[in-house]
Amino acid sequence: MQQIKIGKKIIDENHPCYIIAEIGSNFDGNLKKAKHLIKLAKESGADCAKFQAFKTEKILSKKGFEKKSTFQSKWKKSVWTVYEEAEFPRSWISELSEYSKKLEIDFMATPYDFEAVDLLYSAKIPAFKIGSGDITFLELLKYIAKKKKPILLATGASNLKEIEQAISMIKSCNNNKIILLQSITQYPSSIKDANIRSMLELKNKYHLNVGYSDHSPGISVPLASVALGACVIEKHFTDNKKNLGPDHPHSLTPIEFSQMVSGIKDVQLALGSPHKKVVAAEKDTRIIQRRSIFTIKPIKKGEKFTKNNIECLRPFIGLPASEFTKIINKHAKRNLTAYTAILKSDFY
Repeated sequence: MQQIKIGKKIIDENHPCYIIAEIGSNFDGNLKKAKHLIKLAKESGADCAKFQAFKTEKILSKKGFEKKSTFQSKWKKSVWTVYEEAEFPRSWISELSEYSKKLEIDFMATPYDFEAVDLLYSAKIPAFKIGSGDITFLELLKYIAKKKKPILLATGASNLKEIEQAISMIKSCNNNKIILLQSITQYPSSIKDANIRSMLELKNKYHLNVGYSDHSPGISVPLASVALGACVIEKHFTDNKKNLGPDHPHSLTPIEFSQMVSGIKDVQLALGSPHKKVVAAEKDTRIIQRRSIFTIKPIKKGEKFTKNNIECLRPFIGLPASEFTKIINKHAKRNLTAYTAILKSDFY
C-alpha cells in the first residue's frame, strides 16, 4: 500500500496507527473549552484533534427536517436548532490551528462547503476528512482533491458504486492520497452492526489504506479494526458524557480514550510479523517444554533400544521425540546410564 504522510506521521500498516479525537460539537460553543479539549486530546494520546466546519444553512434544508427520524427523534430541539448550536465558528480556525501546533497535535476539521475548504487549507491542515454524508457530493470532493492534501474518506451508509465514484473523482484530480474509513452512520451505532471486516474488501478491491471511524460504545471496535489492518482510527472525544449536546453521549472521556490508545499500541505490537517463526522469547521454552528421547534404564553397548528402556521426556536436549519410532531396535554404540539424552552418535 502507498505510504501517506499526515503531518509528521507516516500512514500505513507498518507504522503506528494514526488516532483522531473527534471533538465535533463537544466544545459547546466555547473557545476556551475547545482549547481545553485539544489539550486533553493530546494528553490522552491522540495524533489529531478534529472538529466539523459547517454552516447550518449550507448543509440543511430547514423544511426537509421538520420531521425527525432515527436518533434525531431523541433531540428535544429542532434539527435546525441543534445544528445551529453546534456550529464551529470559522473565526476560530486559525487560532485553534496555531494552538494545536504549540501542543504538537494535528488540527483538522471536516469541511461541508467550499468556503470551509479554503479556510482550512489556508490554516495548513495536514489532511481533509470527508464525512460519509458527502461521499456523493462530487463537486465538493473534486474541490478538496485539487488541494492535493491527503483525504480521509468515510464510507458509512455507502455502497461500492458510490465509493468507486468518489475514488474516481478524487483520482481524476491527480490525488491518490486516499484512506478509506469504514463507518456506521448511526449515533451511537451498535457493535453488532460494526462490520469491521468490510475494511478488508475496501483494502483489497481498491488497494488503498483503510481505517475505521467509530460511533459504537467502548473501544472494542477500534481495537478489532487495528487487528485487521486499520491504520487510522477516529473516535468522538469529550470531557463529560453527561453534557448537553448531540455528540457527548457516544464520545470517549480522556481516561477511556487513553485506554483505547494504549490498547491500539498493544495490538499493533502483538501483530508482529506475517511470517511464522520461533521468536527469541521462545528459545528457552522450546528447550524446556519440548521432549527428546531419554534412556529410562541403563543400556549396555550393543543392546537394542526398545519401548521398555527409552522414553520421550523433557527437556529437548537430545534427539527430538518425533524420532522415537525410528530408533526402536537400533543398537547402542556405548554404555548409557539411565536418563541419558540420546544423540545421533549413540546408535547404529
